[in-house]
Amino acid sequence: MVSPLSIDVFNSGYKPIPGGPGWDDSTPATWPASTSTLISGDRDAVLVDALLTTSEGERLAAWVANTGKQLRAIFVTHGHGDHFFGAGPVLNAFPGARLIACDQQVVDEARGQTTPQAIASWNSRFAGQFPQSPVLPALASSPEFDLEGHPLLFRTIGGADGALATIVHVPEMRAVCSGDIAYNNIHMWLWRSTPDSREAWLASLDAVAALNPSTIITGHKDPSALDDDAARVLDQSRRYIEQFGQAVAKSSTPRELIEEMLALYPTHGNRYTLFAAASSQFPG
Repeated sequence: MVSPLSIDVFNSGYKPIPGGPGWDDSTPATWPASTSTLISGDRDAVLVDALLTTSEGERLAAWVANTGKQLRAIFVTHGHGDHFFGAGPVLNAFPGARLIACDQQVVDEARGQTTPQAIASWNSRFAGQFPQSPVLPALASSPEFDLEGHPLLFRTIGGADGALATIVHVPEMRAVCSGDIAYNNIHMWLWRSTPDSREAWLASLDAVAALNPSTIITGHKDPSALDDDAARVLDQSRRYIEQFGQAVAKSSTPRELIEEMLALYPTHGNRYTLFAAASSQFPG
């Protein structure tokens, strides 16, 4: 008899970063709280995303080791560095595990995060906190991963926060690890978004909703978020994108856009994300 799977979530919490020009330094700027999800059977496990800094990777490795599970793979949902730069310490702790992605575009976009220009950008926020030559994901050999007789389905979905978005679908648990397609009580990364890119993101949310999940583990989640209820998370993410677009259309400055969104989402975490998104809509 096959034992049921379990899901556990590691949350990094918020990380301080320099606010930069225009940011009110009386409020600390932060990077959004990020998740790494462990899907486990009796003996083996798969990790979804691996955070950003070396310190986070070390904490994540200890957390996985404490479960007593044997890690077989780390799946990278998309090619942004804050989802795989922290993989090194985990792979060192579990040398039999592989860092994988299910789409060549994710592999390529991850590689793009390691160019000198991209590394310099990450260093402007996290100097000395992550490896300068991060381990890169390899293309998975199959879109289905067998975890002790349980299928984990890797799916390419589409556009989201600036990179191709893929997910892990666990059908028997009606669960989805969504990466950055959906957010949970955190301002969404709409930096340099356009009406077309926001429409593409909404289409990705619809594609995830069509899987009829009951649980969605988001790539960025406020540590105090009440739950991972799929209907709530999808609705919140969809409304946020739509209302951001509406606020852009009727705002003349970043400050107007920020105030409009804060009135709608006063308790959302990581206001720096909103500041960056708003500033990008009114350059110069």
